[in-house]
Amino acid sequence: MPELRTETMTVNMGPQHPSTHGVLRLVLELDGEIVRSVAPTIGFLHTGIEKTAEQKKWQQVIPLVERMDYLSAQSNSMAFCMSVEQLLGIEVPERVRWIRVLIAELQRINSHLVWLGTHGMEVGAVSVMLYCFRERELLLNINEMLAGFRMFPSYMRIGGLREDLPRGFHAAVSAFLDRFPPKLDEYEDLLTRNEIYVERTRGVGVISKDEAVAYGLVGPIARAAGVAYDVRRAFPYLGYDALDFDVPTRTEGDAYARYLVRVAEMRESVRICRQVLGRISPAGAYAIADPRITPPPKDRVYTEMEALIQHFLVYSQGFTVPAGEAYVPVEGPRGEHGFYVVADGTNRPWRVKSRAPSLLACQALQKMVVGGLIADVIAVIGSIDVVMGDVDR
Repeated sequence: MPELRTETMTVNMGPQHPSTHGVLRLVLELDGEIVRSVAPTIGFLHTGIEKTAEQKKWQQVIPLVERMDYLSAQSNSMAFCMSVEQLLGIEVPERVRWIRVLIAELQRINSHLVWLGTHGMEVGAVSVMLYCFRERELLLNINEMLAGFRMFPSYMRIGGLREDLPRGFHAAVSAFLDRFPPKLDEYEDLLTRNEIYVERTRGVGVISKDEAVAYGLVGPIARAAGVAYDVRRAFPYLGYDALDFDVPTRTEGDAYARYLVRVAEMRESVRICRQVLGRISPAGAYAIADPRITPPPKDRVYTEMEALIQHFLVYSQGFTVPAGEAYVPVEGPRGEHGFYVVADGTNRPWRVKSRAPSLLACQALQKMVVGGLIADVIAVIGSIDVVMGDVDR
């Protein structure tokens, strides 16, 4: 009987595939339905945001960095502002710090809801997306209340915030925090013990603790593998060291563990938001009292010539930042990210470089999917929660 001979087949997944979470191209070598190798190819979404930032005044960079990771807009702008504030040697008022923490944690819940809904849909749990986007809509309403924009509020500013909190903000956030935990229970009822979902995710896309460290993975991917690293604990900022919250971890390192970690993180974010909301007074300082950075209030602009001149200078010329470099990391929805900012003493940055957790997650794809099935590739990509705007900058 002649010897049976087989050969592998090379196929493209993406860059126009609906399950690659953006224009990610994977060159897969398949032996039947088994993945023998994978070569991720990036760059199809390149925007040049980092280079464009060099042509903008400091405050004008904020709308750009928000669009890198469009599901983590407020965390991005917060990280950039904190790096520039370190170069300026300024500290924002305590009330501003708590507002930033609250907004960042609401953004984390927002991002995880999009992840959970799309990931569930990709592995066959279509209903979960409808449930998750129902609550996400409420968070987008809060963004709209804050700044008039739903996805990219550009509410953070170097030196503070764009304006004070709107009337009814505390009530809207409190209503969401009261509503959300029972809805989280609904998501878990749909997925956590769902036989089909567990079969699609348990033991899929496994990465060990040592491998997670070696690849530089952070956030829920690393914590699901047992790496208890969270910037909010390791390098506390904005007063996180004064808050009571846990850092959820697992040891399995598979797609199912990453799901459990993110659901637990949403519960911890609710805890943090409840603590912070009680520390924010309805009215007070929303920016540093420095006329070089913060424009004067509008009532003074309309009545005082000096205030009008200062307003014109702040918006037309911007402000200068002393020469130097700074990097202040924050814990975003996908893990540690931040902006390495270099200033040359002018009113524009000399260099802005983003540390993108999604880029590091892409490089670990090969370790996670080789040896698995084609269908598992979809589950793994969904479980690592990459945003290609964060990769192609």
